[in-house]
Amino acid sequence: MKSKELSVDIRDRSVSRHKSGESYRKISSALKVPMSTVASIIRKWKKFETTRTLPGSGWPSKLRMALVREVTKNLMVTLSELQRSSVERELSRSTTISAAIHQSDLYGRVARRKPLLSKRHMAARLEFAKRHLKNSQTMRNKILWSDETKIELFGVNARCHVWRKPGTAHHQANNIPTVKHGGGSIMPWGCFSVVGNGRLVRIKGKMTAAMYRDILDQNLLQSALDLRLRQRLIFQQDNDPKDRAKISKQWLQDNSVNVLEWPSQSPDLNLIEHHWRDLKMAVHRRFPSNLMELERCCKEEWVKLAKDRCAKLVASYSKRLEAVITAKGTSTKY
Repeated sequence: MKSKELSVDIRDRSVSRHKSGESYRKISSALKVPMSTVASIIRKWKKFETTRTLPGSGWPSKLRMALVREVTKNLMVTLSELQRSSVERELSRSTTISAAIHQSDLYGRVARRKPLLSKRHMAARLEFAKRHLKNSQTMRNKILWSDETKIELFGVNARCHVWRKPGTAHHQANNIPTVKHGGGSIMPWGCFSVVGNGRLVRIKGKMTAAMYRDILDQNLLQSALDLRLRQRLIFQQDNDPKDRAKISKQWLQDNSVNVLEWPSQSPDLNLIEHHWRDLKMAVHRRFPSNLMELERCCKEEWVKLAKDRCAKLVASYSKRLEAVITAKGTSTKY
């Protein structure tokens, strides 16, 4: 038979007597409550800073439902804000609030950064995915993927774990050196296909349409030849202004390059984004000390990137298109 729940008054008096220094035995005798119950009340108060009944896991408490409504109304609300709004609910401890929310399968996680998508972007992405999904397996091996990226000298290109003893977090050997504004950076342009990497070149200064045309002229066709793609090349590029510039389009037309029409705001479909991450992680582990070293490390590590990694990335293209269709044009996990 389930025992009767103690009143809040008895629980509060137990805590009050404990604070004044009384033993569990004395509190038990004075309030006519089993000593084990007194101990349980005190343990709960020490852990949760409350003597009130906590939300149960097997039934939908009004408290939990109210918290869930607040969280679903504002997914970026903080625990501190929930604490302030929960005073009247007599829940002051953040762990108590977290436990109540967790019962509805809601957990605090770091929000992913994704491109801002308008309705026009989503419609274009969805139409592109549907149009290319059927022939994606045959077409993907003909595509030369391209893009440029920024690589900082002392930037946090990747997380780095170290084995260290407690209390040594700030020892120089356990730190990654940084300087203000990243210490400078370089902007490489590169390309790759299912069989491996094409050329990687450093962009000097701000990229203009004329500079982009020159990069294509000096690197695109040779990369296609090196990768045995010249006769069946499909060139992928982002939809930014330099790609759409008249001189860029004219060069591609003059050289009979078949360009893959690309939906804007779609880095999740561009396989080279993951290739850049691999490159940055490899360069990061070498800790270059100046921009010349950074450029040299980038070129050396670019050549070392595994060819089977290229093939695996290309093999994921169909799944990426399917993910866009499933998401109805919105952002995907890629």
